[in-house]
Amino acid sequence: MILGLDIGGANTKAASSDGLFAESVYLPLWKHAPLDELLFRFAAREPQPQAVAVVITGELADCFSGKREGIESLTAAVKRAFSCPVIFWGTDGFSWSDPIELAAANWSASAALLAQELGDCLFVDMGSTTTDLIPILNGRARAAKTDFLRLAAGELVYMGWLRTRIDSLLPEARLSGRRIPLVPEFFAIIADARQVLGQISEKRYVCDTADGAGKDRESALRRLARTVCSDLEEIGEARALAIATQACERQEEILVQAIAKQAEKHGLEMVAAAGIGEGLIVQAAAFLGLECVALSEKYGSKISDVFPAYAVALLAEAELAEGR
Repeated sequence: MILGLDIGGANTKAASSDGLFAESVYLPLWKHAPLDELLFRFAAREPQPQAVAVVITGELADCFSGKREGIESLTAAVKRAFSCPVIFWGTDGFSWSDPIELAAANWSASAALLAQELGDCLFVDMGSTTTDLIPILNGRARAAKTDFLRLAAGELVYMGWLRTRIDSLLPEARLSGRRIPLVPEFFAIIADARQVLGQISEKRYVCDTADGAGKDRESALRRLARTVCSDLEEIGEARALAIATQACERQEEILVQAIAKQAEKHGLEMVAAAGIGEGLIVQAAAFLGLECVALSEKYGSKISDVFPAYAVALLAEAELAEGR
């Protein structure tokens, strides 16, 4: 069994190559969360892995001065935790010469596996924070190598299923016939909107709240009211729910536009959807009339949520088998 790890800034994800184990742990590196403790826990679980394969996306967390320091710190943490062989996947695979090639390479592992198993498609993976849109053509990913360049190309959209600020999605809300600007303040996130609309439970609200208060419906409604410099006593529940609805609708519009741009640019007619926002991707693909393969149906929902970790584990299994 090979263990795959995807170490992100907000979440660390793990999956076994046999698909029997998959876990995502909210672990905000910028708050100096106990990464070593989690990695040692993974190392001690049974059955113990024969090898560990790693992708890294947390190198730009605020606790690091830059990407290189982040890569060095995170690779060292993995090596400390595991006594078995550890290999790292870069944007061009397991062969790399400069550690900077390991930066934000998780999408590359996912695309490499899907190129083998699905063929030409647009791989769309929505996590808690960001969304990757990776064109796969003729057996390989056709995406830029860095997040900077992928942002420029529309292959990385910085919005996710949970952690995105409401005001970044919805500049203004329509309330009782008036257009009210949302204030540019960290008052509420899209997880609040999903919570009050019944799209996620408190258990699935796996990130910090904006005010440090609860993840229950009432607390989320209060945060939504603050986005228009108000409270529930002033605007009432109906208007807070209207803000939530409009924010979710706007996020779907942004996703539809992003998928349409990449599908048209590369002549792709099939979407492969993954991540905790997989359902939203499926909806967007259906709106566009594109065929969509939900990876939860192919691999299971737990694997879909942590797909890069699973992908790098399978790729490592094949790599190590060839080297025997």
